[in-house]
Amino acid sequence: MLRRRWTGQLLLALLLTTLAPLPAAAQSRAADPLPAGAAAAPSAVPLPSLHATTTQVAFGLRRPTAIVAPDDGTDRLFITEKSGTVRTYHPTTGLARDPLLDITSAVDESGNERGLLGIAISPDFAADRSLYLAYTALPDGAVTVARYRLDQSRLEVLISQPHAEYSNHNGGQLAFGPDGHLYWSIGDGGGSADPLRAGQRMDTLLGKVVRIDVSRSCGSLPYCVPGDNPFVGTPGARAEIWLYGLRNPWRFSFDSADGSMWIGDVGQGRWEEINHLRRGQGGLNLGWSCYEGLEKFSGGTCVPGQEYTKPVFTYSPYTGGCSVIGGQVYRGEKYAALLEGTYIATDYCSSTVWALRPDGAGGYEKAEIGEMPTQVTSIGATVDGEFYVVNDLPGGLHRVSFAREEPTCRVDRTVQAWGTGTTVDLKVTNTGSTPVDGWTLRFPLALGQTVTSDWNTDLVQGSNVITATNVSHNAKIAPGASVTLGYLAAHTGDSSAPPRFMLNGDACAVGR
Repeated sequence: MLRRRWTGQLLLALLLTTLAPLPAAAQSRAADPLPAGAAAAPSAVPLPSLHATTTQVAFGLRRPTAIVAPDDGTDRLFITEKSGTVRTYHPTTGLARDPLLDITSAVDESGNERGLLGIAISPDFAADRSLYLAYTALPDGAVTVARYRLDQSRLEVLISQPHAEYSNHNGGQLAFGPDGHLYWSIGDGGGSADPLRAGQRMDTLLGKVVRIDVSRSCGSLPYCVPGDNPFVGTPGARAEIWLYGLRNPWRFSFDSADGSMWIGDVGQGRWEEINHLRRGQGGLNLGWSCYEGLEKFSGGTCVPGQEYTKPVFTYSPYTGGCSVIGGQVYRGEKYAALLEGTYIATDYCSSTVWALRPDGAGGYEKAEIGEMPTQVTSIGATVDGEFYVVNDLPGGLHRVSFAREEPTCRVDRTVQAWGTGTTVDLKVTNTGSTPVDGWTLRFPLALGQTVTSDWNTDLVQGSNVITATNVSHNAKIAPGASVTLGYLAAHTGDSSAPPRFMLNGDACAVGR
């Protein structure tokens, strides 16, 4: 059975930030990231029936930050370490003792979030032997992208953004998109609550996703700005900007099947978020610091007349999380029958494995399907599309596996809504083969809902997360038996029922 574990908040949690004051009441965000007709993934396996596990395959990494796989027939993985080294792993021979490359003399690794943060492999790697590295550079921590030629052991700086005020929120993901251009994520410059107001400013690369053409140079630049970048020719705007309004987009990826972009953006302390954008959908404002997740951010910067693109998934750190670790869409062969087209992400502190996929009706199926090792910093894939993860401390490489495991619980929902109120009755059925003796049911509420009373349970609300525990008369649920509980809630417009449930740490099937 799936069991979540909470290991306590980590003082050195990568990307963890100071909690923000409670934001003001939510307001709508106008621009949807994907059309209502977004296709569902072909997999028929319900997400709560998926179970993710990991197996450690390498030890001895020193604060690993990213994983990539060269398509050169070697079956290797390249793994970056925070200090400035890149290690190689082969499934037969294991982790090589000597690094593939070492740029520690160029890397500022002071502070928890600085260092060598990202890596991308040239689309012509077999011919040019080039890697692209994202790191914070000496002497002042400027976030930097450089090209490294393995055949020449030469580091060539391509683009840099000053980042001296604070050491956190550096972003650091690098990836070549389906268009062949290099994309780079940069945080908002650090501090708390976007003190530089960088998210909504267009004269800086802070708080942005950048898109450049590294296959050629233009004038004095060692790269070119693609002519179809959305802000080319816009007065006062950096032409390299592809997306803006981001806080700390630590990890993003492209779906190899449709070219769409998934972004995990680390929140201020109230909401973690995941965005999903169509291929080629540049120029969007993802909201920070006007919004954190779906909520208006108190004290943030809102530009009049702006249209903000809302995330497709948010969760509260009240679940035990602290920093979303954006992952990838599974397009491998080994588990295709289970999760083809399913996006997998995790959280640095809670280790929860999140599974998301389009539901075919403009929304997304979402479930917790297991847990990763503690402090995962990156999810990578082999050339064949199979997943590996690295974790920060103690520093290991882990292979990810998936299996079908039918849920041992089902929750049926009955909702009656009126005006600004709603009542929700829940029927929890033990579909497993062993009795439940004492239970805790955890589930999220829709934004703007506040529980005012409850029955047949001892219920506590933290942010939008409900933790409902048994009372004395309904603590035991025999196999095949059910208990009922419910609550009355006030709402600000969204009276929908909870979309997912965890019973004693196990994902439940959701009925009507």
